[in-house]
Amino acid sequence: MSEELQNELPAPAVESAQTPPETEKPTKKKKWQKPTGKQVVHEIVSYLIMTVGTILVAAGVYFFKAPNHFATGGVSGISIIIAKFVPLNQSTLVMIINAALIIIGFIFLGRGCTVRTIFCSLMYSLENFLLEEFLPLDIIPGTVQVFDEAGTLISCTLTNQPVIELVFAMLLTGIGSAIMFNCKASSGGTDIVALILKKYTKINTGKALLITDAAIAFSTFFIFGVQAGLFSILGLFSKAFIVDGVIENIGKSKYITIITTMPDEIGKYITTVMKRDYTSYKATGGYTGAEKTVLITVCKRSEALKLKAKVKLIDSTSFVIITDANEILGKGFRETI
Repeated sequence: MSEELQNELPAPAVESAQTPPETEKPTKKKKWQKPTGKQVVHEIVSYLIMTVGTILVAAGVYFFKAPNHFATGGVSGISIIIAKFVPLNQSTLVMIINAALIIIGFIFLGRGCTVRTIFCSLMYSLENFLLEEFLPLDIIPGTVQVFDEAGTLISCTLTNQPVIELVFAMLLTGIGSAIMFNCKASSGGTDIVALILKKYTKINTGKALLITDAAIAFSTFFIFGVQAGLFSILGLFSKAFIVDGVIENIGKSKYITIITTMPDEIGKYITTVMKRDYTSYKATGGYTGAEKTVLITVCKRSEALKLKAKVKLIDSTSFVIITDANEILGKGFRETI
């Protein structure tokens, strides 16, 4: 074929250098697996612990916060304020507000409104209702009751010492909230509002929660007076420290470093008696130049005391360092997030 004719023929089609994108394989849904007996027991214990937390919060609100108008934030604070203007008791308002916020949470957050939070929210509302129905404050001997000129009961508190009542209010609600937070739950309420603010603004959860609770606490100045307002602000900040302190102590374990020449015996005790694991590596003493083994493990505080005594019994020349570990995530401790 001549060169002229070859040039006149159309050029063969050239395949595109870009290959078509591969179709994404649909992700397989994880098959449901029947929980083990250990998992079922763990879940039951978790819900029992959460119930204890809600009982403490409900007791703190019912016996101390509500009678003294300590509106330190949350649904309890909102209900204390609204009860001033509507003919509904505090437990009914708590139930209505929690239900409304849960619905709003599902609309705006979806899975952000967890089953555990719903459980704690409903339990807290139910416990408030039961306390009002079966244990009215005015039937408790020794309560301080104030009546108006017409003989109508205006207020009823356990004591005439608001400082003491604020302390107990913050201790009970703070410890109860910390227990629920440690179980990855909360009593709902303004936590849901904070999560919504976080989703649609640049404010993080902590600041959003502080803003909502502070707004509730500051409103008591105009509704219940300066004294109730000051106590509410004091309670708002003190509760934050209590919750943080309790959560830190609940999750606190011991981080132990052992420098020894007898690692096999100590390691056997850790794995067989304590049922824990450890990490080891070789090290050289800076002063003596002797080769030793360093063992690292973490355990509960009660186990740390036994391990310390056993290490000294096995190797009296060993060097043991024990420090606090505020949070341990992994097998044998809390689940990894």
